Amino acid sequence: MSPDRTPTPRAVALSYDQNLPAAPRVVAKGVGELAERILALADAAGVPVRREPELVGWLGSIELGAHLPEELWAAAAELLAFLLELEDGAPPK
Repeated sequence: MSPDRTPTPRAVALSYDQNLPAAPRVVAKGVGELAERILALADAAGVPVRREPELVGWLGSIELGAHLPEELWAAAAELLAFLLELEDGAPPK
């Protein structure tokens, strides 16, 4: 029998308040069943999900409740641009 090559699901949820002078913060993260639950909750709440395994790996290394370090601000800016495009009705890139 060959080993299962299905990647283990991973998820990281961020919170950002544009009215505060702070970077986005990691509010949830998980692997396996917990990741599936985070993704299901996001889907049920209508929260857009961006599936980028490399980015999830970087974000997953950040402590729960911590703000993103400056090294990841560019990636966070890309995520915010993605969300703004969705809000404006433009198809995501």
